[in-house]
Amino acid sequence: MPYIDLDGIDLRILHALQADGRLTNQELADQVGLSPSPCLRRVRRLERDGFIRTYRAVLDRESVGLGLTVFVEIKVEKHSRDNAQGLQEALSCMPEVVACHMVSGTADFMAEIVVPNLKAYERLLTEKLLTLPMIGDIRSNFALTRVKSDAALPLTHLKREGTKPEPDC
Repeated sequence: MPYIDLDGIDLRILHALQADGRLTNQELADQVGLSPSPCLRRVRRLERDGFIRTYRAVLDRESVGLGLTVFVEIKVEKHSRDNAQGLQEALSCMPEVVACHMVSGTADFMAEIVVPNLKAYERLLTEKLLTLPMIGDIRSNFALTRVKSDAALPLTHLKREGTKPEPDC
């Protein structure tokens, strides 16, 4: 595990920004108990050191017409580094793939795909996925209900003495 040098204020900053990335520096400073200048310096350091990668809006899938979520298990044909790398690159280029992981078990990759409907998934499957020569097998699992998605990362493993706990549900 890499060395992580975060104090309690850094953790409060990260927690607050995960909850609301649109906080002004003044609002953030008030929440974490700093004046604005030191707060901004800490945020810039967290960005520079890679703890904060980016800021973005999380859209409601149904509101933008993406009503179907599919979890796709993919097995690589003829296991090789080139095939795995080629598949990673192909999946990374598909905007419908919102998350993808190399996994252990019966599948080699697990991709989360969002599309408007079943017909759109069928097109993606037949016109894009099944045309990739490095794919040996595909199994599709359709989400019936989204229970939790786009959650903040848990930071409890980084707690230091004297830091406030994150709020529970």
